[in-house]
Amino acid sequence: MDSNKKNEAINEVSLLRLYLLRGLYLFVVVGLILVQWPEIIDKIIHPDKSWELMDGVVACMLASFSLLCILGIRYPLQMIPILLWEMIWKLLWLLIVVLPLGISGQIDDETMENAISSSLVFIFPFIIPWRYVFANYVKKLGDRWV
Repeated sequence: MDSNKKNEAINEVSLLRLYLLRGLYLFVVVGLILVQWPEIIDKIIHPDKSWELMDGVVACMLASFSLLCILGIRYPLQMIPILLWEMIWKLLWLLIVVLPLGISGQIDDETMENAISSSLVFIFPFIIPWRYVFANYVKKLGDRWV
């Protein structure tokens, strides 16, 4: 097998995997439409209501993530980095913040609720096409610097 055919085989992602990715993006979009967007819309309608600083930051970050996931439905492979970002930050938060709180018995109800919803990220590694990620984000030459 020549080099080009080998690279094509590595980069080929099955139609099933593409549909799984699209389903994951759709799952995120629907979940955030149901959970996060009502808060955003309420804030737009009632701008006099105040948010705590981090509540506003998180709401806007999740709203933008949902919009980018809409692009992922159409372009599932190109938007993989947004899934990687989501997976990495949630796994870090679960390992660095939640796990020590749980081990020490100091976890509160709000943190536990967030940890449970964040644990859905554990399905990501089963859907992300890792051979494609490796071939296109690790092995592939980066863009030129000069």
